[in-house]
Amino acid sequence: MSGSSTPTDGGPALFRLVRFWSRRWIQRGAQDRQPDLRHAQHVQVVEAVAGAADSPGEATITAVAHQLGLDHSGASRMVRDATAAGYLSRHGSDLDRRRTALHLTPAGHRLLADAHDWQRRVFDRLTENWPAADRRRFAGYLQRLADDLPHHD
Repeated sequence: MSGSSTPTDGGPALFRLVRFWSRRWIQRGAQDRQPDLRHAQHVQVVEAVAGAADSPGEATITAVAHQLGLDHSGASRMVRDATAAGYLSRHGSDLDRRRTALHLTPAGHRLLADAHDWQRRVFDRLTENWPAADRRRFAGYLQRLADDLPHHD
């Protein structure tokens, strides 16, 4: 513990973890076997599209903007770039003819799977010295926190 933190002072600890993971994401590019993982923006968009597709409705640019906390034009550029890279396809919406629905391509599914594999490997390395029960408990708490995120927008 540093400074005046207490065992229940989760906010600063959470943000230290976020900074740690963000730096690892940026630094891992050269040694990563999968060069597409270096494109963090593509991974973010693919994650957002997959997340929006899992919720009621469809994955749209508006849904991506909401998931990533961006304005519509920023999300539109990221979607355009991920589409040009072959990770997304765009089709007319089944729900509203005026909208465009986004879908992961096979390359997008591979990118998402590769990103999740890398994330699991990092988690395993960070907790490798922990007892298995602690690892499972912590993973469960992280999943619970992540699952609760949409409720706090």
